[in-house]
Amino acid sequence: MRLELRSATDKDVPLILDFIRALARYAKMLDEVRATEAQLRATLFGPKPAAECVLAFADGGPAGFAVFFTNYSTFLAQPGLYLEDLFVQEEFRGRGIGKALLVHLAQLANARGCGRMEWTVLDWNESAIEFYHRLGAQRIPDQRICRLSGAALAHYR
Repeated sequence: MRLELRSATDKDVPLILDFIRALARYAKMLDEVRATEAQLRATLFGPKPAAECVLAFADGGPAGFAVFFTNYSTFLAQPGLYLEDLFVQEEFRGRGIGKALLVHLAQLANARGCGRMEWTVLDWNESAIEFYHRLGAQRIPDQRICRLSGAALAHYR
């Protein structure tokens, strides 16, 4: 298999949205996807990008993606890399594509002077949890994600 990783461009927006929907289907969260091509184009490739995207191609065909952004650790006083989404299409799983994407991002985090790389994993996704563990990632059992969104966030306008 010939694997190519490259940064996405604005021409890749339809593919990125397809990957987002495929990930949401896998995670049983498709009804939560509100992203549109126009929103992705503006937030990923506009004047002030909020995140970046790396695409994986296997033998020339789209195989997966990773979306990430810079965050910050006050404890380390360093930037970090936050992996928002990582997805490999089912027919390409088990071929090292997910690992290649994660290693690529870890190398990018090192090159950018990041003190850590973080992400979340669904608690029912045992194969992903084991995959991350094999790569050396640690789960942080005493922390939980908190979120304000939708009406709860709008309440504070």
